Amino acid sequence: MSPAKRAVDLNADLGEGFGQWRMGDDAAMLDIVTSANVACGFHAGDPDIMASTFERAREKSVAVGAHVAFPDLAGFGRRTLPMTAREIERAVAYQLGAAQALATLSGHRITHVKAHGALANIAEREADVADAIARAIRGVDPSLALLAIALSEQTRAGARAGLSVVNEIFADRAYLDDGRLQPRSQEGAVIEDIERAGARVRDMLANGGLKTVSGKLLPTPIDSVCVHGDTPLAVELARSLRAALEGDGWTLRAFAGA
Repeated sequence: MSPAKRAVDLNADLGEGFGQWRMGDDAAMLDIVTSANVACGFHAGDPDIMASTFERAREKSVAVGAHVAFPDLAGFGRRTLPMTAREIERAVAYQLGAAQALATLSGHRITHVKAHGALANIAEREADVADAIARAIRGVDPSLALLAIALSEQTRAGARAGLSVVNEIFADRAYLDDGRLQPRSQEGAVIEDIERAGARVRDMLANGGLKTVSGKLLPTPIDSVCVHGDTPLAVELARSLRAALEGDGWTLRAFAGA
């Protein structure tokens, strides 16, 4: 493999507190990851948390993106809301505008967009929802990348919209044999064993594909690896994974400039 292909991004979903309530150790994660997806106020986050996260990310040279979701603070964006494609498009544009404004205020800039929770899960399999997200990005700023679930309708929608598509895999989530994420409601969907999660990622990167629960390999480009910032062992997993990948010869760097 050429040196140019031995680089990968390590991202995390951050800024997921609200008011005085905080989730995860964002400060520690920003010392490890190369990109951060920042909640935009719909599933978590508020102006102060967003601005502070953007400031810290700038100081650490971590690239930042808008982490867009259904307007569902109470359910952390993990509940499906009955919204039309047009409503989703406008909701994504709304959140992206807020993220861009606060990042600019903080001396940073948004480089990408990633869907969160239920919105991401629906866009993984439903083309009209994936297209709505892609249209919103293209309409607001077509230079932004779409951080998309690998082998999903998201990647195809991004290509149709002419966006730069970044193929993402998850260190701490299991995959079904059709390439979709195993629903969180099922046992084993969230991988909490640090050694197992790290071994899976190293295997997927080495072999260029998703490894499913039955052991199948589904070929796909892999540009970024996500560690969810809200899991109990997120910092330990991210730190261990970074060390393992660097030990394998991978360069950890953002897919877009910080």
